[in-house]
Amino acid sequence: MGIHCRYRKGLLTCRADSTPKYVGHMYSRIFQNLGQIVILTFEFAQCLVTRRPQFKEWMRQFHHIGVQSLSITNITALFTGMVLALQAAYALSAFGADVFIGDLVSLSIVRELGPVLTALLVGGRVGAGITAELGTMKATQQLDAMRSMATNPVYRLVVPRLVACIICLPLLTILANFIGIIGGLFIASFELQVDGHFFMSRVMQALSVNDVASGLGKTFFFGYFIGIIACHNGMRVESGAEGVGQATTQTVVSASIVILISDFFLTKLFIMIT
Repeated sequence: MGIHCRYRKGLLTCRADSTPKYVGHMYSRIFQNLGQIVILTFEFAQCLVTRRPQFKEWMRQFHHIGVQSLSITNITALFTGMVLALQAAYALSAFGADVFIGDLVSLSIVRELGPVLTALLVGGRVGAGITAELGTMKATQQLDAMRSMATNPVYRLVVPRLVACIICLPLLTILANFIGIIGGLFIASFELQVDGHFFMSRVMQALSVNDVASGLGKTFFFGYFIGIIACHNGMRVESGAEGVGQATTQTVVSASIVILISDFFLTKLFIMIT
């Protein structure tokens, strides 16, 4: 810790530099949160294996997380495919390679843009909602009441939400991939005068099982990251309503960063495997 002194108007003032202490506290909180997330993951796995599934609650979470996210993910995928087709035509026309528009659109969406954009949108919408819901229950001491009645909050609250995130995200990604390619087909046919049958034939030739599997494989991890971060932040809320707002913001930021970072390492992993 450094000491900084300043002489002004005949008065010498000194203050201690608290930066090293702040940095140490920040890293301590990061490792503490990681440890809590690992513990919550083990509790989730234990409840999932040893306790009877709550199918009614699972269906409710599937509707909330999956069905109600269809509009935002599908609209984003549609216009992403349309923009990709326009950009591909502009870039490839300079080399006389317009025939590869279908290849570029399909590979970009299926391998990267479909899974990542869907995860980011679901993480922002669903992650914030889960954190706010569980955080409000924590602030109003409903979680403590559940524990006092010998009810496990992880079994009642975390398991249905995390299972829904892990299952719904791949399904949303499949639909987003299809709609994104349809958006590219629409622009290629009506704006760029590319034959629709030729466009789809290029899409089918460009895509392989490994491309689809690598894109969808990442979404299971993305769903887990979104659900576990949201549940962890919600169940650790402090300071009432203000804490709920801070936890919600932290969930959106943390989930987005984790998705983008993990996407890089998962992509390298799937490339090594295939």
